[in-house]
This record gives sequence, structure tokens and C-alpha cells, in this order.
Amino acid sequence: MINFNGSIVSDDTNVLTHNRGFLYGDAVFETVKIVNSKILFLEDHYFRLMSSMRIVRMEIPMNFTMEYFEEQIISLAKAKNVADSARARITVYRNDGGYYLPQTNTVSFLITTESIEEVPYSINKKEYIVDLYTDFYVAKQLLSSIKTTNKLINITASIYASENDLDNCLLLNDGKNVVDALQGNVFMLKGNKLVTPPVSDGCLNGVMRKQILSLAKTIENIEVLEETISPFDLQKADELFITNVIKGIQPITKYRKKEFTKDFANQLLQKLNQTINRN
Repeated sequence: MINFNGSIVSDDTNVLTHNRGFLYGDAVFETVKIVNSKILFLEDHYFRLMSSMRIVRMEIPMNFTMEYFEEQIISLAKAKNVADSARARITVYRNDGGYYLPQTNTVSFLITTESIEEVPYSINKKEYIVDLYTDFYVAKQLLSSIKTTNKLINITASIYASENDLDNCLLLNDGKNVVDALQGNVFMLKGNKLVTPPVSDGCLNGVMRKQILSLAKTIENIEVLEETISPFDLQKADELFITNVIKGIQPITKYRKKEFTKDFANQLLQKLNQTINRN
């Protein structure tokens, strides 16, 4: 028996009672974008999920191939009639049993999907204001680079942003350097240098981050660097933007008193859409 919202009921009525993803955040996930019944950047998403499972010592089922991963996600999107343009999330969690020490490393998964409108990728033309979030810090460690269901920093920072009329916040690591935005990776253009924090600083090893790094290297006279970004560097930037697979590229128009252009972000976005259309 359990007490659920003030009522004593059978624990069989609540599937979360023993779920390790719910109890301990013992779960990893991937969010993907579906366009015309295809998962964008499928291979990158699949291998990141496999890497995340290995890092947290989950057992990878023999049938969990890239083709199986794709089939399971697309079949749900088609069943919901959203396969033309959708976002989907697959959450993999360790099976029930144990406390901090699990009784098994076998896993189960849950997939959800919903329709979205962002096809192709486009630049948001509205003002987009950010500031730093300094209540809590991201640890400079490997676990910070993967997607787990422990997102309390992102949640509390999202509340802070909402309360302060911000569109987003930039997260700092325990060395007080910029690592990520709430929903994506951060890029800074200064002169001819495009800089994003290295994964070793604690940023998410983003799939769109990988695409942008690759595309930027094809643009003449642009030097692409993975280097630490301090809060002081932001004031000197010409452009700042955020990347993730759902939105693509989101330019930041204002950080504190500094305003930014978005010409380079537009140039990158055109290249990104061209790449998708070719594939």
C-alpha cells in the first residue's frame, strides 16, 4: 500500500512506485526531430544514446540496434499521425530493484512524440534576452555531457528566467565559466572566431552542436574553436546563439546591456537547411 495525494491505495495503481528513473533519476534520454518520417541526424542520436547508457553502466539489449531505435520512434509518430513534423523522446531507465545500488542493469524504455511546426529550420526574429544563472552550477565532469533525467538546474533556472522576463539563461560550471543554455549549446562569434565550450567544461555533447561545428568549418575565413568562455567574453562578442535539434539555431539579441547581430547565425542556418534537404 502507498499514500498517493492523501489516499491510501494499492501500489499497483501507480507505475512510478518502484521506477528507478522516477526515484533516483536513473535514466537517460534522447530528443529527436522527425521530418517526413525520417529522424534527423539519426546516427548521431543513436550513438550518443548508446554512449550514455554505457557511461551509467546500463545493459544494452541485443535488439537495440539503430534500425530498431528508428523503427520504434517512427512507428509511434505514424500511429499518432505526426510523422511529417514531430519531436520524439525516448527515455531509457534501469529496471526496478534496489536503492542506490541497483539489483539489475537491464533496462526498459518509453517513447513519446508530439507534432511541431519548425520545418524547415528558421530564425526567430523576435527579441531574445538572456542572462546568467548563478544559483547553482554545472559540474565539470563526464556526466554533465549526457542527457539524464536529473535536470533540476535547468528547471530552477527556467523558473528564474520566467520570473525575470528572460527568454533563456546561460548556465555556468563550477569554474564559473559559461557551458550551456537551458535547452541547448552556446556559440559565440567574435571577429572571425566561432567559439563554443569544450565538452570537458561540462557542456552537453549536443547533436546540433556537432552539426554546427562541422558546417562552420566550411565557411571561408572562420576559425572554429572549442574553448572555455568566461562571462566577461560575452560582452565582447559580435553574436551569440543557442543550438539544439528541435529549434536549430536561436540567436541571442541581448545579454545585459549588450546587443548582438545575427547575420552569421542566418548564414549557418541556410547551410543547415541545405544539408538536410540533400539528405
